Amino acid sequence: MRLALVGVGQAGGKVVDALVDYRDRTGRPFTAAALAINTAQSDLAGLESVPPEHRTLVGAARVKGHGVGADNELGAELAQESREEILGALDVVPAGEVDAFLVVAALGGGTGSGAAPVIASYIREIYTEPVYGLGILPAANEGGIYTLNAARSFKTFVRQADNLLVFDNDAWRQSGETLAASYESINEEIARRFGTLFAAGEVSRRNAVAESVVDASEVINTLDDGGVTSVGYAAETLDRPGLLSRFAEDGHDPAVDTTRITGLVRRATLGRLTLPCEVSSAERALLVVAGPREHLNREGIDAARRWLEGETGTMEVRAGDYPTRDGRVAAVVVLSGVTEVPRINRLQALALETQDAAAEARERQARELDDLLTDERDELDSLF
Repeated sequence: MRLALVGVGQAGGKVVDALVDYRDRTGRPFTAAALAINTAQSDLAGLESVPPEHRTLVGAARVKGHGVGADNELGAELAQESREEILGALDVVPAGEVDAFLVVAALGGGTGSGAAPVIASYIREIYTEPVYGLGILPAANEGGIYTLNAARSFKTFVRQADNLLVFDNDAWRQSGETLAASYESINEEIARRFGTLFAAGEVSRRNAVAESVVDASEVINTLDDGGVTSVGYAAETLDRPGLLSRFAEDGHDPAVDTTRITGLVRRATLGRLTLPCEVSSAERALLVVAGPREHLNREGIDAARRWLEGETGTMEVRAGDYPTRDGRVAAVVVLSGVTEVPRINRLQALALETQDAAAEARERQARELDDLLTDERDELDSLF
């Protein structure tokens, strides 16, 4: 699947940077264009893989290239005021080579959470290809303003995108990691999962042709129901010593490959999803198994697909293989249209609490200011 990547805000730009770097390192041609849009000049300058001519600064007349300071309402306003600049930036996208757009943003900040849904709506007005969002939820300890921004942006982004793929930082932050190291590992995880998914149907010189191709239409049909999507991933290095290697010296025993594939799919589905959710609430699902061609056992993929049908309770489960030469077998599971997501419920509840607390604080400040002014007037009256 060939994507036009649009990174919005600091985190959105960095994720697009990581996806382009992953493409270049693996030789998997899943991008047709990569752009970054931001209100902060320093964030754009810090990118490495997005071409400089594909980086667009917006809102400079109002914020002087210094960003919006976590004010996502201002971020949305600047995107609305910069419509022509944004549409001009999209001119570099080779429309005839693109299967879909992917607008990437962190939902807790200012520029990304505010501007990304606006930009998604612009793209949908002009192009007929699907416009997907990749929204990154802030960790709970990042602060109330980020939670409130995320709750607002989430609702808007779901409406403006054809499907919103979600990555929850809360589920992926490692204890003891510095903030910079945590974000770097998260970006690499995003690139690995989504890079494998979207590259599955693309043929490169490095990889063989799949037996059962997962092409763009398979992905589009899976995401066509809209709503929210979570993605699972699990991988195993083939030369890793362990239980499976004891069954066959060459590692090509069909029974071993079948066991490996079904085990990986279970881990991908029941393990660390990008957004923890109730698997049975998914409307549709897609399974991609990647690895050396001789290890992509058709029986194993069919067995894994049947298991996934049982877990999701839907018959709309698509499956295919993706031959690679990187020495490991990986499974990507896409759960589209999930509705039972405890994290989103908590996010909305916390946002309401934050909003109520902010309203109470404003009322208290207003009362205290009024009392102060009253005291000052009384003191002045007493002097005259």
